[in-house]
Amino acid sequence: MKTSATRSRRVSFILAVFFLLFLPTAVAFADTGLDNLTPDEKNNISVFQQTNKSVVNVTNSQIQKDFFTLNIYEIPAGAGTGFVWDRSGLIVTNYHVIENASKIKITLWDQSNWDGKVVGTAPHKDLAVIKIEAPADKLFPITTGDSNKLDVGRKVLAIGNPFGLDTTLTIGVVSALGREIEAGGRRIKDLIQTDAAINPGNSGGPLLNSKGELVGVNTIIISSSGASAGVGFAIPVNTVKEIIPQLITHGKIMRPIIGITTVHDSIARRYRIEGVIVYQVPAGSNADKAGLMGVRQDSRGNISLGDIITKIDEHPIRNQGDLFSVLEEYKPGDLVTLETVRNNSQRKYKIRLAEPE
Repeated sequence: MKTSATRSRRVSFILAVFFLLFLPTAVAFADTGLDNLTPDEKNNISVFQQTNKSVVNVTNSQIQKDFFTLNIYEIPAGAGTGFVWDRSGLIVTNYHVIENASKIKITLWDQSNWDGKVVGTAPHKDLAVIKIEAPADKLFPITTGDSNKLDVGRKVLAIGNPFGLDTTLTIGVVSALGREIEAGGRRIKDLIQTDAAINPGNSGGPLLNSKGELVGVNTIIISSSGASAGVGFAIPVNTVKEIIPQLITHGKIMRPIIGITTVHDSIARRYRIEGVIVYQVPAGSNADKAGLMGVRQDSRGNISLGDIITKIDEHPIRNQGDLFSVLEEYKPGDLVTLETVRNNSQRKYKIRLAEPE
C-alpha cells in the first residue's frame, strides 16, 4: 500500500511538471489570432481588406487578320491593373495598358467579367478611364488621399496583378518625389518613386498610404530584366484628381492652345533640332496676330522653317511632350511669352492662349 501511494504521488508530480512546462507553449501555438501580430502587420492586413475589392484586372485584346486565310482573330495583347473610380462603373488605369486595344475586358473582385469602353485617355500622363456596365453593388470605389502630404520614407502599399497573379500586395516606402522619366516616347513628370515591388501587370494599380487612401497610380518600373528592381514609379493622386474629371467630361485633357499646328518630334530629331517646329499658323489666330510663322514653301518647292519654340515663360521646351505639359499649367486667356528661334535668331512673342477646339 505504501509503495502504491508513493507511486501515485510521483505520477501526480510528473503531471504537474508537464502542465507547468508545456501547457503555456501549447496555448501559444493554439493562439493564432491577430493579437500576436505587430501593429505594422495589422495595418497591412487592414489596408488590403479595405481596398482589395476596389482593384480590377484589365485585359487588352487586339484583332488581327491572318495573311493567308484572311480570317480574323482576337489575340491577347497585354494585361494590367485598374481600380474602381465610382459606382457608375468608371475604372481608372494606365493609358499604355489599353493602348491600341480592340477589346477591353475588366475582371472584378468576384471574378465576373465585363466589357470595357474607353471614355477618355491622356497619353502624355499615361492615364485612361474605362466604363463598364456592372451593378453598383459589385463596385467599391477607392478613397483618394493627398499626394502633397507624402514624404520620403513614408510607407506605401501597392496592389496589382503582376504576371497575372491577381490582387497581389507589395509593401515599401516612398523613395523620392518629383521624378521625371521618359517612357514609350512620352515624358512623364512629377512622379512618385517607390521601392514597393511593381512588376509587369501592376501597371494602372493603386499605390496606397497606411490609411488605405489612394496616393498614386503605379505606372512603370526601371529594370534591365523587366522585373522589379526596387525602382518603381507612380502618378501622384493630385494629378489624377485634376485629369480624370476632364477625361470623363471631354475624353481628353482640356489644355489651352497656342493656335498652331506643329511638326512631329521625329522630324525634329532627324535634323537634330531641339524645340517644337511650328508647322502652320492659321490666319487671324492669336499666334498669327503676334507674328508667329510656320513652315514655308516657295514657288520652286524649296521648304524653309519658320519659328521653333524653345521656351514658354520660364519653362524650356525641348519637344512636344514639354509643350503639352507646360500648357497644362495655364488656362485659356492667360498671356504667355513664347521664345523661338527663326533663321538662327532668337525671338519673343506675347500670345494670349485660346480655348481648345
